[in-house]
Amino acid sequence: MTSTSTNVPTPPWRARLAGGAAVRLESIVVLAVLFAVMAVLSSAFLSVSNILNILLSTSVFGVLAIGMTFVISSAGIDLSVGSILALSGVVGAILTSNLEWPWWIGILGCLATGAATGAVNGFLITKGAIPPFIVTLGMLGVARGLALVLSDGVSIYGLAPEMTWLGQGRPFGVPVPVVVLLLTALVAHVVLAHTRFGIYAQVIGDNEGAARAMGVRVERMKVLLYALSGLLSGLAGLLFAARINSGEPTAGLSYELTAITATILGGTNLFGGRGSVAGTLIGALIMGVLQNGLNLLAVRPFYQQIAIGAVLILAVWLDRINSREGWRR
Repeated sequence: MTSTSTNVPTPPWRARLAGGAAVRLESIVVLAVLFAVMAVLSSAFLSVSNILNILLSTSVFGVLAIGMTFVISSAGIDLSVGSILALSGVVGAILTSNLEWPWWIGILGCLATGAATGAVNGFLITKGAIPPFIVTLGMLGVARGLALVLSDGVSIYGLAPEMTWLGQGRPFGVPVPVVVLLLTALVAHVVLAHTRFGIYAQVIGDNEGAARAMGVRVERMKVLLYALSGLLSGLAGLLFAARINSGEPTAGLSYELTAITATILGGTNLFGGRGSVAGTLIGALIMGVLQNGLNLLAVRPFYQQIAIGAVLILAVWLDRINSREGWRR
């Protein structure tokens, strides 16, 4: 007599998505240890003003990392986010400073520029059948070049006061960019963990063939995912420009590296199939604390770049170890 086992194995993509909204314990431990070490090494680290500075500096690349979470969880990559940030900020500054259009048009200009550029990435990846790495690497140069051309290579000062408030305002003592980051993270978490759009993005990253068999319109999803990444890059560009009151064509240099590192540190699988917005926030805070602590310790920027690159390699290595252990279980 043949007995039927009740231990039916869970499909791999379902097993991986089950913890997709969770925060990896290792990330919290790393943040706590890093926080404690910096507090010991620098007496100014725990001051209220410095904590606010950490949150403020984290807000810009944190928004970038949230967009990166969606793209990477779908087995993609977006190397153009830093350049899109700069281009969006320049466009917003031109609209409000040079053309003297209303402030809300400047805001829409930043967001629309980012979304449109991201959609171009998605279109080239899907319709042109070009690998995401190549498309977004090319867009990194194109968007940066456009920002330099439109601004003649110089900063564009004089944003509308309503726009600068988004970067410099402090309701109840909390910087507006921090509020924007938290609200963005909340919405993104719900979308990634509790909607078809977010679940399908992770299914595509885990097994694109299975996603097609489920009826997911993969090409359309990829265009939307890169458009979303571009939109959030435009939002980050708006926050950056508003904070310094200018459209800066050289803004966001190497921010793609920081955003990718924060995303992987938070538990998103570099090769797709798993993503966590809450984890990405933790990863962004790790990067923010690391950069702030190194600044307080007067570490030269060149060595900071070495540290960020080393952290990225370490994060990917730990992610691969965790993935292998997860499949064994």
